[in-house]
Amino acid sequence: MRIGYFLSSEELTPAQLLEQARGAERAGFEALWISDHYHPWTDAQGQSPFVWSMIGALSQVCSLPVTTAVTCPTVRIHPAVLAQAAATSAVLHQGRFVLGVGSGEALNEHIFGDAWPQADVRLEMLEEAVEVMRELWRGGFVNHHGRHYTVEHARLYTLPDAPPPVYVSGFGPKAVDLAARIGDGYVSTSPDADLVRRFRAGGGGDKPCQAGFKAAYADSEDAGAAIAYERWPNAGVPGELSQVLPSPRHFEQAGQLVRPEMMKESFVCGDSADAHLEMIDRYAQAGFDEVYVANTGPHHEGLFELYRTSVLPRLR
Repeated sequence: MRIGYFLSSEELTPAQLLEQARGAERAGFEALWISDHYHPWTDAQGQSPFVWSMIGALSQVCSLPVTTAVTCPTVRIHPAVLAQAAATSAVLHQGRFVLGVGSGEALNEHIFGDAWPQADVRLEMLEEAVEVMRELWRGGFVNHHGRHYTVEHARLYTLPDAPPPVYVSGFGPKAVDLAARIGDGYVSTSPDADLVRRFRAGGGGDKPCQAGFKAAYADSEDAGAAIAYERWPNAGVPGELSQVLPSPRHFEQAGQLVRPEMMKESFVCGDSADAHLEMIDRYAQAGFDEVYVANTGPHHEGLFELYRTSVLPRLR
């Protein structure tokens, strides 16, 4: 299993993202995830730098592979533009770039005032968007007149030696089935063995499966849970609310229903190497090939040292 580090664009400034990427490489992490957000989930997180600027900058400060976890290529940015962004990123990272895509959240995608489509329509848009991007990566001029997107006489001149792999996220059966059908890999955040089996049986085969979890490093589990509750109460918001709520203030309102002790269910809190190893093992047992850990709060150096000395050596 490859162990990576998750850069949370919702919480970190551009300088902090680069600092943590360098620190992750020094600590022995093998790859990076980076989130793509127009808004943070809550104002307490407080950041949302443009991910494509950050991916370019990452190529200049470390050599770790980078995956977007995940970007939505359907509403906020046209897939023809994202195809150009991903192609340039793959060139900058010398082929060590994966385009992770998903059907998105209203939080980031509603900003132009367009209607937020139902889930089935969003998946249909995602499938067509991936088709558009792959067509552009093949080179030559592209004319596409589909149900959702039009591309006229467009050509990408800066292309990598090979098209960037497209990994598709999915949290429900329909999304997992789409990932199995069109994805070069699968992305999730839950150690759900049933979803991994569905992906592999539905056409995913032995393609890579990535997942990620959050941590809150601190001197004690309770202190870590307090940090997690301050920054990420939205982690306890259930069901489809994360896809349909349109504003950080709505997530803050929903987060009032979350109790601080609930953060221990979705975060690895504190400074226990055994707790991290147990969480990683849950993903390994579920069948994932790669797992990425994000640290919330100010103590990322402590988490890097924990992994360098006590977690990664025991895994290897």
